[in-house]
Amino acid sequence: MSRWAVVLAGGVGSRFWPLSTPERPKQLLPLVDGSPLLRNTLDRLAPLVPAQRTLVLTNAGLVGPIAELAPELPWENIIAEPRPAGTAAALAFAASEIARRDGESAVMICVHADWSVGVPEEFRRRLSQAADLAEKHHALVTVGIVPTRPDPGFGYIQPGEPADGDARRVARFVEKPTREVAERMVENGFLWNSGIFVWRAGDLLEEIRAHTPEVAPALAAGRDIGDFFAAAKSISVDVGVLERSDRVLVLPGDFAWDDVGTWAALRRVRQRDAHENATSGDVHVVDARGNVVHTEGSTVVLYGVSDLVVIARDGLTVVTTVDRAADLKSLVEKLPGEVRDRR
Repeated sequence: MSRWAVVLAGGVGSRFWPLSTPERPKQLLPLVDGSPLLRNTLDRLAPLVPAQRTLVLTNAGLVGPIAELAPELPWENIIAEPRPAGTAAALAFAASEIARRDGESAVMICVHADWSVGVPEEFRRRLSQAADLAEKHHALVTVGIVPTRPDPGFGYIQPGEPADGDARRVARFVEKPTREVAERMVENGFLWNSGIFVWRAGDLLEEIRAHTPEVAPALAAGRDIGDFFAAAKSISVDVGVLERSDRVLVLPGDFAWDDVGTWAALRRVRQRDAHENATSGDVHVVDARGNVVHTEGSTVVLYGVSDLVVIARDGLTVVTTVDRAADLKSLVEKLPGEVRDRR
């Protein structure tokens, strides 16, 4: 079986303002350890898929920085999307490119560039199992994360009838629920919708032609990437393909996965001190607990405070609470341009 990796690396990650910028978005930031998230992702995949069969989809402005970050990738494997068009279009283009280079039976392992994975060996083992399932059953396989908490920030998957081993058919997908609904779903065995997808290139293309009129016309537009994305309407692969297909299997995964969606998430994925403070940079913490601090080029001292998020860079300091860290996008929209757009 020929295996390919597809890494989705677009977007800015506005919830990580003021550190993230269009030129240095979330996936290029060292948020979990000393390496950028994208570098971590490629290193995590390397034992499973070689660089020659790894595609990174991003925007045009990031091709150069990604090539510098990952010199092992062939230049033609860093694909610049002409415009954002949703994950269905991005993965459809990747599938058509893989099918052209290696045939429709090649298996695609699709991940995002900005995750944290605490147990990479188990991550790779589950992806390999998912690839075997995709080849054996011609299925669209997703890896659903075994929840560690009832988080309303995630979508959920309800496993259905047994399929093969511990893989199940998908009964339904649920968009981000309320906390109360999330609590009930976790109790009833629902899984987090991680965005990890594994399938044969030809099977995805077949399902798009059958079920996704938003993207199917792009497949007839030819190899030119500009024509392809011009013909595609924006829709996620979850909504446009998986929710409409009867070929979807879910495999449970438990490998300390986190989508690193907000500054508060760093308290889960970074190393912490004895008082649960997660810090990076020149930080001094005294009689403080449960804080997240990231500083570049300055010194931050915390004394007698708890559950704060502090980000300091280039003369700009942002202070909020762990609970409000997810609202930074709303904050940025209310700031004057000279503050909001500082580089």
